[in-house]
Amino acid sequence: MNKLKIPENHSGISKTLRLPDNVIEDVQKLADNKNLSFNRTVIALLKYSLENLDESDKKLLEKNG
Repeated sequence: MNKLKIPENHSGISKTLRLPDNVIEDVQKLADNKNLSFNRTVIALLKYSLENLDESDKKLLEKNG
């Protein structure tokens, strides 16, 4: 299984997400334990998820991307 790599720097567009309380709590705990910002942790988790999509979902992303 691939390892999660937290990026050093990033720039981007601001978006608002509505997340369940338990997801926020878990991400915040992970961020705190790694001494990272909540935002940086979310970005790393999202990137990892996108890089490890199911093959059928990857094809959909590539088709519509």
